[in-house]
Amino acid sequence: MNQLLAVALSTPQFLLAWALAAGAAIAVFLHANRNRVGHATAWGIGVFLFLGLVLPLYVVYYRRRGGERRRY
Repeated sequence: MNQLLAVALSTPQFLLAWALAAGAAIAVFLHANRNRVGHATAWGIGVFLFLGLVLPLYVVYYRRRGGERRRY
């Protein structure tokens, strides 16, 4: 019989994971918005919900798009 894998997270572990995902989502949204990447809100939500999948996709998308490199 197939059983679903359950992961038991304590409250501090859950809050840390939630804060990490929220921070990454906000950073991606702000970056996408500042650099005029289309659908910045969708990128941010995607990163929050699927951090391990969407964050690398965003980086690849941004670099292939020819993202500006700032020189100071």
